[in-house]
Amino acid sequence: MITEEKKEYLKDLLTQRLDDLLKNGDKAVSDMNAFNEKFPDPSDRATAESERDFNLRIREREKGLIGKIKEALERINNGTYGICEECEEEISEGRLEARPVTTLCIECKKGQEAKEKVRAL
Repeated sequence: MITEEKKEYLKDLLTQRLDDLLKNGDKAVSDMNAFNEKFPDPSDRATAESERDFNLRIREREKGLIGKIKEALERINNGTYGICEECEEEISEGRLEARPVTTLCIECKKGQEAKEKVRAL
């Protein structure tokens, strides 16, 4: 069972990560708004557009992570943090430390990945 002290540590970790992501997101938006630069060389423009697309993909992934962090913080606050949403067993402390936003114990996650692998074939 995860201790209250460990939950508090993970809550602080998640809160800090959320703050960092939100700050980086604000900076990224302002950087993208400054993209109206004129490029004399088409290859320079293509490079800049490629970098912009890459940054947009990163921001999209970060947006998903922000949602997961908020959900984890909500689970901490309502007392359901650390409980597997599939089998309702406790998630190991090591797994929570490695992936604080997880909602599945390692066994259920392995099962999920095995099912996904079969569907991909």
